[in-house]
Amino acid sequence: MSKSRDRFVFLAESRTKRTVKDIRLIGNLSNRSNYSYDIKDVTKIFRMLDSELKSAKKRFMASSKSSSSIDFKL
Repeated sequence: MSKSRDRFVFLAESRTKRTVKDIRLIGNLSNRSNYSYDIKDVTKIFRMLDSELKSAKKRFMASSKSSSSIDFKL
């Protein structure tokens, strides 16, 4: 494997594991015996997470387009 591929795999695995752990910690906040929240709070949290995930996915999809394809419309 190339050095850049090795670095990508290393960082992608560690960051994904950390993100999953943090999402699980957010899920722990659902325990009503320890925390007080309403549906507006939950909606804000998941709207932000959805937005950031979509944004990151777009960045990957945009970079995966081949440079030889040309989108031209009149």
